[in-house]
Amino acid sequence: MGRLVLRRLVFVLFVVWGVTLITFFLSRVVPGDPARLIAGPRASAAALAHIRAIYGLNEPLAQQYVRYMSDLLHGNLGISFMTRRPVTQDLRTYFPATIELTVLALILGVVPAILAAMLAARRRASGVDQTVELTAVAGVSIPAFWLALLLQYVVGVKLGWLPITGRLAAGAAPPPHITGMYTVDGLLSGHIGTSVSAFEHLLLPAIALAAGVYGLMTRIVRASLLEVTGEDYVRTAEAKGLPRRRVMLRHILRNAMLPAVTILGLEFGVLAGGVFVVEYIFAFPGIGQYAFNAFAASDYNAIMGVTLLVAILYTLTNLVVDLIYLYLDPRIRYA
Repeated sequence: MGRLVLRRLVFVLFVVWGVTLITFFLSRVVPGDPARLIAGPRASAAALAHIRAIYGLNEPLAQQYVRYMSDLLHGNLGISFMTRRPVTQDLRTYFPATIELTVLALILGVVPAILAAMLAARRRASGVDQTVELTAVAGVSIPAFWLALLLQYVVGVKLGWLPITGRLAAGAAPPPHITGMYTVDGLLSGHIGTSVSAFEHLLLPAIALAAGVYGLMTRIVRASLLEVTGEDYVRTAEAKGLPRRRVMLRHILRNAMLPAVTILGLEFGVLAGGVFVVEYIFAFPGIGQYAFNAFAASDYNAIMGVTLLVAILYTLTNLVVDLIYLYLDPRIRYA
């Protein structure tokens, strides 16, 4: 296992380097002048030249890349043109919000998916099975942005049950910074009202994201459960007189979760990378909205910082998935 982790960590370094190389040069060919954006539309040529000199925008691309990599090795991602703050500081501010939203969306999507898949597999070809299959197809088919707008209009505007924008109620002060996740920080610091408000603001965007997770996970887990149920070791366990619940949890579900773990890892990477449109619709200040604004403003440093963060997240998620595979399937560990 140690060799596997070491190989994957080396692989992470190569992936990050490749991402920096590709993203750096692609971001420079996008139309737009960051110096003009910083200085304003009425800035003089001398002011534009001064800004380009400060940010190194007047240097050759190869020289800019070498300087960027040198700063990156020292943990410096540069200054954001939009916020005028270090990109690392911006990522520490916005990323915990996206993680908070991602975790809740996965919980709302995965837990009902596993329960529904187990129920459908146990009552195959029944009305329950068909209903579960229908809801799964609907979850996969409905675009997240459309569901977000629908939830915002019906639940937020018409019914007034839940807030539709932001992370906290207007005028509410955020809890003391501990993890950056308001629901957790509110509980840890004793600000229960703040934690409840943050949870209410998370619900609608989390449900919009969880629908797709639910649909995909339900279909995969159901198919995997049906396949595993017919294996010899399952029939042997049943013939030995083991309780049906123990057979389902220990023998069927554990082996059926192997393909689902892969999908779960990919879904976590996608959601934690920031679903741009959903965060933008709900004005949720996460990494997705930050990246959206960075693309609109041609903010090179912010774009590079978000891309690197997502790339590292994906590779580390794949490493975690491999380790979970080793735990779930001893055959891989022995091999």
